[in-house]
Amino acid sequence: QVQLVESGGGLVQAGGSLSLSCAASGRTLTLFHMGWFRQAPGKEREFVAVITWSVGSTYYADSVKGRFTISTDKAKNTVYLQMNSLKPEDTAVYYCAAGHAGTYSYWGQGTQVTVSS
Repeated sequence: QVQLVESGGGLVQAGGSLSLSCAASGRTLTLFHMGWFRQAPGKEREFVAVITWSVGSTYYADSVKGRFTISTDKAKNTVYLQMNSLKPEDTAVYYCAAGHAGTYSYWGQGTQVTVSS
């Protein structure tokens, strides 16, 4: 089992920045990738970004490319999401997820990000 704990959400004005963290514990050596998803009110959960644990390859949703950066600190078993140039449409609950190739078996509790216009 793997446990994920997110932190770092909050309220920011449009154009501002926030950084999210997700600390993993448990059987982290079995993980292939860790990523971020988000869910806005009344909308489906959507993919934001993912990073492979061993190689560090990254992939982003088109809506956040060039504004968000995902990274890891393997020594701390932590993944980060640096969010710059935030827009009101980035407002959502952000979830950290992890798992094996092609799957996300483990999810965090979510952290609220609110961007005011």
